[in-house]
Amino acid sequence: MAKQNVADQFVDILARAGVRRLYGVVGDSLNPVVDAVRRNSAVDWVHVRHEETAAFAAGAEAQISGRLAACAGSCGPGNLHLINGLYDAHRSMAPVLALASHIPSSEIGLGYFQETHPDQLFRECSHYSELISNPRQMPRLLQTAIQHAIGRSGVSVVSLPGDIADQPAPDRPAETALVTSRPTVRPGDHEIDELVEMIDRAERVTLFCGSGTAGAHTEVMEFAEKIKAPVGHALRGKEWIQYDNPYDVGMSGLLGYGAAYEATHECDLLILLGTDFPYNAFLPDDVKIVQVDVRPENLGRRSKLDLAVWGDVRETLRCLTPRVKLKQDRRFLDRMLRKHADALEGVVKAYTRKVDKHIPIHPEYVASVVDEMADPDAVFTVDTGMCNVWAARYLSPNGRRRVIGSFSHGSMANALPMAIGAQFTDRGRQVVSMSGDGGFSMLMGDFLTLVQYDLPVKVVLFDNSSLGMVELEMMVAGLPSYGTATKNPDFAAVARACGAYGIRVEKPKQLEGALKDAFRHQGPALVDIVTDPNALSIPPKIRADMVTGFALSASKMVLDGGVGRMLQMARSNLRNVPRP
Repeated sequence: MAKQNVADQFVDILARAGVRRLYGVVGDSLNPVVDAVRRNSAVDWVHVRHEETAAFAAGAEAQISGRLAACAGSCGPGNLHLINGLYDAHRSMAPVLALASHIPSSEIGLGYFQETHPDQLFRECSHYSELISNPRQMPRLLQTAIQHAIGRSGVSVVSLPGDIADQPAPDRPAETALVTSRPTVRPGDHEIDELVEMIDRAERVTLFCGSGTAGAHTEVMEFAEKIKAPVGHALRGKEWIQYDNPYDVGMSGLLGYGAAYEATHECDLLILLGTDFPYNAFLPDDVKIVQVDVRPENLGRRSKLDLAVWGDVRETLRCLTPRVKLKQDRRFLDRMLRKHADALEGVVKAYTRKVDKHIPIHPEYVASVVDEMADPDAVFTVDTGMCNVWAARYLSPNGRRRVIGSFSHGSMANALPMAIGAQFTDRGRQVVSMSGDGGFSMLMGDFLTLVQYDLPVKVVLFDNSSLGMVELEMMVAGLPSYGTATKNPDFAAVARACGAYGIRVEKPKQLEGALKDAFRHQGPALVDIVTDPNALSIPPKIRADMVTGFALSASKMVLDGGVGRMLQMARSNLRNVPRP
């Protein structure tokens, strides 16, 4: 048997850590690793057209699978392209290992062709970023990187010069155990005691939930029932907490709807569960606030806390719920449920009248039809911008669906690359990319990756020939829109030219049939839907300190959001509210 080189050892360790694919673009300094992947049956090389796509795809795979995922870029410009997707993965707490191959080790620091310093460049978007400068650093350095990525839920970067990768590996050491899962974190007894006392004293408690409630739906519902608390959520908490929730009062923030804002401001104790909600203008400053988070660095950085609790949500609630007193008074909860239902009743009407005749097509109508027709376990990847609004208000979570996007980093062009990573994880699961025309065209080259690997991703393209969210931002600032219009091709024709299924929709009556045909198609498909560029969105509550310069006269063109099937759930929850 031929002696392993460093690249072989590198790929072997990735495989042992659960990595199934390495997304990237081949190139000189990376060639020894790519060749090692070719010889290793446990890991596949996925050739994308842009390294930014590789990083987004790896981040999405990690979020969907819960396992470590990996991407790679060649020296200099190649690995620099990874940085935006790695920022997104890191801020999404997705465990990703990035290989940044490097120039020849003897030339580092001498201004060599394509020289950069990746071990320094990636430090801000990683928990660990180090250079392998000697074969004897393997495998310990890579093992350390993997354990940072998994243990701290984020990105690790290993920089590896091509000549080092091609050198013989040192004698293989005894295989050591690798961390492949994270432990649960229980708060201390003192914090639990103090929180129990605060809850028992409070008359009106509201829960506001983020992505840290993943896996804790049952515990949150039991806790809310016991203390009669309305439950709101941030965008990243939607998929984990909104479904089967009789205490739901919607979402707060720039994309918000319903009564979440009122519930967080009219309580006397607000408990933030697993959320690093960034918009502190939407948080109250005159109520007591408790935050529970598994990451201690998140505690108190958005609002002044009366109690900080370091622990994961599920374990915290398992300790807490049996100890708090049962509250009998549900007047506050019932009032918030009524407000929530009333708020949804008020906005839904704008999108239920003559939608089958409105041209250009309402994007809200498109989102509602996609929600109705998609599989019960579909994965939705969502572009930043107006697609975030439609996903937040129209996609119905059920505990099996997933909704992922660049919700913390806010990058354009994320939906298609994320769909690639999600679909590789399970080819039999429906993956729908809700793409805006701006984001899609930015990384459109990787539509070819769908075709090359015959990935059955369904791209639903909201084609309004503008950067809609940027137009809204300009309007909010009191500026005329400028530089936001785009001249688009027939994207369906482009898809067909690439070898995929493509269909263009310009009339509402064509929509259901087009989506049905695309969803039924066995391979990649794109539905290019011409939508109304004037369909914008504003938050449910606007104060002067949130936005400035927004003219009230613009309210005729700026719509305040439909809500899809959420209205049905709100009406259903009202059945539990005693009539006055």
